[in-house]
Amino acid sequence: MSAPESDWQRAYRLWFEHARGCEVCKRVAAVAEGCAEGQELWGGYRLARIDGGKQWP
Repeated sequence: MSAPESDWQRAYRLWFEHARGCEVCKRVAAVAEGCAEGQELWGGYRLARIDGGKQWP
């Protein structure tokens, strides 16, 4: 049985899945050059990491 996904892991997974499927995000080298949704998801991941994995969406 695998350990439950932490909030920061979930946030990163959501961003990663978006970036792999988004035509804009998968063509750029930096998150800042990606689409608005990709940037928002990455911001959520950063907040989750900074806050020590506290609840995010």
